[in-house]
Amino acid sequence: MDKKKVVVAYSGGLDTSFTVMYLTKEKGYEVYAACANTGGFSPEQLKKNEENAYKLGAKKYITLDVTQEYYEKSLKFMVFGNVLRNGTYPISVSSERIFQALSIARYANEIKADAIAHGSTGAGNDQIRFDMTFLVMAPGVEIITLTRDMALSRQQEIDYLNKNGFSADFAKLKYSYNVGIWGTSICGGEILDSAQGLPESAYLKQVTKHGSEQLRLEFKKGELYAINGEVFEDKIKAIQKVEEIGAPYGIGRDMHVGDTIIGIKGRVGFEAAAALLIIGAHRFLEKYTLSKWQQYWKDQVANWYGMFLHESQYMEPVMRDIEAMLTESQRNVDGTAILELRPLSFSTVGVESKSDLVKTKFGEYGEMQKGWTAEDAKGFIKVTSTPLRVYYANHKDEKI
Repeated sequence: MDKKKVVVAYSGGLDTSFTVMYLTKEKGYEVYAACANTGGFSPEQLKKNEENAYKLGAKKYITLDVTQEYYEKSLKFMVFGNVLRNGTYPISVSSERIFQALSIARYANEIKADAIAHGSTGAGNDQIRFDMTFLVMAPGVEIITLTRDMALSRQQEIDYLNKNGFSADFAKLKYSYNVGIWGTSICGGEILDSAQGLPESAYLKQVTKHGSEQLRLEFKKGELYAINGEVFEDKIKAIQKVEEIGAPYGIGRDMHVGDTIIGIKGRVGFEAAAALLIIGAHRFLEKYTLSKWQQYWKDQVANWYGMFLHESQYMEPVMRDIEAMLTESQRNVDGTAILELRPLSFSTVGVESKSDLVKTKFGEYGEMQKGWTAEDAKGFIKVTSTPLRVYYANHKDEKI
């Protein structure tokens, strides 16, 4: 009989390494280890993943590069919407997982796999993101989750690998990291104590720049176009360039506390210089170039967009409708936002834009009106006050 094919969503970490070996040795599967890269892996890491996958017993290893797809179908809209979960977190890891899962499901369908396996535990959000995507995109394909179903501890997995000749060092570290193009999340250590913050040593990128400098980010129709005058056609390289400039200042660090999909509260540290700088610059430029109600309604739908991304609802059809609105809202978001960078913070300085609505022939705020007379202003104020005057004329006894 032919062996059953299983695609393992392989990151190179402990859980997925255990999964590759266990399914090969104990279950007799023909294992295809697939590493879905959304920008968080270096070439060196991918090479190491390939080497280890074959040592663990995989029949085949493949890297699925979905970085550009991740930008075009997610990151771009998160910038258009200035998406920060709870006003804080740029949804770094959760948005990546969706596109990793989509690429794994497509690959499983392509090779006609009998099963898909991933290394999620039963206590987090990723199990939902992977399972839901596989159920929709690869119906009828079995989903295997050894770490979750066998309630395995890290030490049990390490012991099994060592016993079977795979001696990679998976010793328990104080912190665990998820590194991606849109930021790095940090779990463990002081994060487990609600009263504590993270020490400098917990961050992967240390503060090495001092003093201050200006950063000029130019946007065309809401997309990052140029950095300090240098044009970037490749948007991934543009993001990496902003990260290179901002990370040495320690910009983009914060602590996020939010509600998980399964209902418990979660706390995570993160560092995301590029995400916070790009969103900060983009939001600032929009204040000059969008109308009052464009900003208002865009904020409403963008909040839902971010929530649905986080909660594994990317495939919900309404997301395409929201993306269409966000795209249309960017038609006049052209210009350069000027930021001032300094250790652990940045501030907005100003903008240069042909669509600047602050520059108008109708008047200058707090200075002189040019589009109406003093009598027009007094009449406007009187009419605007009418509902209040009517109410209090009939309720003289109410005190404020």
